[in-house]
Amino acid sequence: MDKIEIGKGFEGIIDWMRDHWGIIFDGIVTGVEAILSSLVWVLQGPPALVMILLFTALAWRVSGKAVAGFTLIGFLLIHNLGFWDPTMDTLALVITAVFISLLIGIPLGIWSAKNDTVNRIARPALDFMQTLPAFVYLIPAVLFFQLGAVPGVIATLIFSLPPCVRFTSLGIRQVPHDIRDAAISFGSNPKQLLFKAELPVALPTIMAGVNQTIMLALSMVVICGMIGAGGLGNEVLKGITQMKIDLGFEAGICIVILAIFLDRVTQELGGSRKNENSKKH
Repeated sequence: MDKIEIGKGFEGIIDWMRDHWGIIFDGIVTGVEAILSSLVWVLQGPPALVMILLFTALAWRVSGKAVAGFTLIGFLLIHNLGFWDPTMDTLALVITAVFISLLIGIPLGIWSAKNDTVNRIARPALDFMQTLPAFVYLIPAVLFFQLGAVPGVIATLIFSLPPCVRFTSLGIRQVPHDIRDAAISFGSNPKQLLFKAELPVALPTIMAGVNQTIMLALSMVVICGMIGAGGLGNEVLKGITQMKIDLGFEAGICIVILAIFLDRVTQELGGSRKNENSKKH
């Protein structure tokens, strides 16, 4: 039996898109670079100690004293190890990728919850996206956007998109029928029903999806160090390729600190909203 040239077909599609959609890709590069450079300027512009105090205040406000203490000690350790700038580069990459993922994923999740046909199409596509090895995403990203931070952001947002879509759709579908019926009985149109009834109730579930999106984005950003995305991923890659155990371990510790900070803050945001909703009902 002759081999089915699936890879060749995929390669042909990529080549056709590069030839005919070049203007679109150039626009994407410009937009992503603008967001990234703005975030890097915000995160690296002030002195490191000022940013550490801001992160600590945010953690205290959202998650309490314990997480604030961990944030203060953890970020001071990052600064002491000399990884402050790479950590902020990684944070900027994560925020950019997650921001774009949410812009795409939340509307798609709402559409999937409202339309069974869209849901049937989206589910296998999301399954494919979640099971495809992370390294495979780097191939088209590099072909379309060359090396650097932009293909890293694109590969990261695609890899981290499925949880946002799934949790948003799940949250909307799990809104109790009596809440929908009450909103409709008071004369709510579809837009009012969505924004004033369904989304507020579904927000804790959506925030759980945001949390998972951030965690996946952080894991992918490290892998994207292989294509020159910079940040802590580049430091880990140096540790592997140059057999510098100390460099790789210290960069890994910085990633863990950043991951715990982001995880606890986003988890608490969803949990606090859930408590507010339970009090109202």
